[in-house]
Amino acid sequence: MWPTRLSRKQEQGKQWEDVALAYLERHGLVLIEANFRCKLGEIDLILRDGAALVFVEVRQRAAGAQVSAAASIGPAKIRRVIRAAQFYLQRFDRLPPCRIDVIAIDGSHVDWLRNAIEV
Repeated sequence: MWPTRLSRKQEQGKQWEDVALAYLERHGLVLIEANFRCKLGEIDLILRDGAALVFVEVRQRAAGAQVSAAASIGPAKIRRVIRAAQFYLQRFDRLPPCRIDVIAIDGSHVDWLRNAIEV
């Protein structure tokens, strides 16, 4: 099988996910999985924060963009993230405490929005 090349957009997305991951790791979170994909959606980062499992959506917008990174998350994306998280959680016999956070990057400014998407 031939290695797949990432598109320019995918490479940029990966770079911003790396920025988000480094930011969260500096705050004590531990990476469990990156780029979890299933038939229901995808989750950029899955981390552990103490006993809690944290699903993270990473959004980035250029400085001065008309819509902020956080505001760019629409209802359809929220549904896909929730469904993917629910699918991921099916592997557990007992559900751990969990939440869905957003890392919003506007220009070079990083905002960590804890529990930004409620299930």
